[in-house]
Amino acid sequence: MTDISEIQVTKTIVNEFLDDFIQNILDSDVVVVGSGPCGVAAAKYAAELGHKTVMIERNLYAGGGMWQGGYLMPKNTVRAPANKILEECGVTLKEAGDGLYVCDSFDMVSKMLASACSAGVKLLNSTNVDDLVLKEDHVEGVVIQWFPAKHMPTFMTCMDPIAIRSKVVIDATGHDSILVKRLSEQRQKIPEPKGCGSLWVDEAEKQTVELTHEIYPGLIVAGMAATSTYGAPRMGPTFGGMLLAGKKAAELAHEKIARVKVESVIKVAVKA
Repeated sequence: MTDISEIQVTKTIVNEFLDDFIQNILDSDVVVVGSGPCGVAAAKYAAELGHKTVMIERNLYAGGGMWQGGYLMPKNTVRAPANKILEECGVTLKEAGDGLYVCDSFDMVSKMLASACSAGVKLLNSTNVDDLVLKEDHVEGVVIQWFPAKHMPTFMTCMDPIAIRSKVVIDATGHDSILVKRLSEQRQKIPEPKGCGSLWVDEAEKQTVELTHEIYPGLIVAGMAATSTYGAPRMGPTFGGMLLAGKKAAELAHEKIARVKVESVIKVAVKA
């Protein structure tokens, strides 16, 4: 091995992080908050559609509930057609009958994250989203802080967070619906999240996809965050609806960004 100094290691990490943050994260197209199955799918497809995409996760590791199936058994299930999303990522699936597929949880997580990374997604882990950047009638980004800082003694809570800008923010925070909850405190027309209803797999997976939509200009609520916002049933340890909701969220973000670009061109043409 070649000889290197401790300072060289530190300088490399700092320089690369700051350069990456300024070039690829600070001013992005799509910010996905939450890195569970919905969030990873949303980030992957948004990046594949050509958008500069950032995924934010407050835990040290990404993947959310994908790491473990039901009752701490590391087997994950999805129903068709969501199996196609996992197949695109190279996940090994076993058909269990009636359109149900099963895979090893670590295989699903690792390959989905690798696929998102290969698409160009940038991850901010150990990062908490404290707030939205909310201007007049639209969301324009998120306010972030190191998650460990949230657990420091109270005398240090005056440490201010920073902001990153994006054209679209996707709330994929699962049961907590964190961004919708924050927005509901400031905009009367936005419902305060009700929390998930009781288990009903068929209806829950369907509504998880159907309820994924742009709830406010610049903010898309997706997956379990959408389910929780409207009090729809929970689906338990199966991930098909969440994966499809993530893909739908990415497509909605793509349509939103494309529409805004067209409107901007029209405005410039009219002024000319």
